Amino acid sequence: MSKKYEKLKPYLKKIGSGEFTGKSLSREESAEATKIILREEASPAQIGAFMIAHRIRRPEPQELAGMIDAYLELGPKIHSPKTHRYPIFFGSPFDGRSKTAPIYPLTILLLLTQKQPIILHGGSRMPVKYGVTHNELFQALGINLSGLSMRQLQEFFNQNELALINQPDHFPLAENLIPYRDQIGKRPPIASMELIWTCHQGDHLHISGYVHSPTEERHWKTLDLLGEKNIVTVKGLEGGIDLSTNRSSTIGQYKNQHGTRTVINPKDYVCEGKDIKWNNIEEWQIFASQALNGEGPLVKALAWNAGIYFFYAGLSSDIKEGIDKAKKVINSGSALKHLEKLINWRQDNIDK
Repeated sequence: MSKKYEKLKPYLKKIGSGEFTGKSLSREESAEATKIILREEASPAQIGAFMIAHRIRRPEPQELAGMIDAYLELGPKIHSPKTHRYPIFFGSPFDGRSKTAPIYPLTILLLLTQKQPIILHGGSRMPVKYGVTHNELFQALGINLSGLSMRQLQEFFNQNELALINQPDHFPLAENLIPYRDQIGKRPPIASMELIWTCHQGDHLHISGYVHSPTEERHWKTLDLLGEKNIVTVKGLEGGIDLSTNRSSTIGQYKNQHGTRTVINPKDYVCEGKDIKWNNIEEWQIFASQALNGEGPLVKALAWNAGIYFFYAGLSSDIKEGIDKAKKVINSGSALKHLEKLINWRQDNIDK
């Protein structure tokens, strides 16, 4: 076997030795193993074995932090100009949505009307869900956020306060791991790490989704190791940041090594309703347009979600005020005007 295939062996042996003899990696070891995998300096069999072994024993916070260290070293970087408001990073699963109609692209438009910068990470359709992606949803609204170099993306962010770190465009090393993820048929620990990794340099409000309750505390501890100061976690629809209008949701906050949780019920704010099923992009495009015009089946969920994030972003004094403000923004048509501004800026400055 080639010497290059010796690099991952010690880390694979350490985590793959079984229930009683397997050991966790240090942060430094996890970072090195992740860099070896990203550079494909290991055989396909080794990479697949590492992903499955790590999944079975579940990565610990220092291991997730090491994975993110590797992504920060080898991946893209973006920063906020001094004129920007404190940005929000939204973290959601890279394998997309397939059960419920997404609200977050519309929520983001409402936040942008308040000059609230937003950063997203995502990619092309990927396993295991192969759900609809950030870029597909924004394209359905008329704005293409893909095909930008990092220089163009930074300029787009500087001028428009919105950035999508699109993995095929900006992090090909990570994009190259999709075939491995497809072949093992299960989400590897990278999928958990992707929820909380951000390449934004500097302070921000870090908001991420999760599905399983133990994930939340593991992510808190990981982000604390990484020096994140302002952390919000959401038990959202399909592990994302959208909050249900059909049931209560749990929102966590972590500061100074202490976490708190708040349960919010849409009934308490007259925002209850059913969560709309995802069918296809064409139907969603119609529903999204209706919501931005203050109509249709998504408008109540939009007011609910935008109102909550207005509050956590410091744009309102409480959730009720945030919901009232969101309704006013929707009814004013300013979100639609802002969407048109984004479309025109790209056409005039990128696509010309």
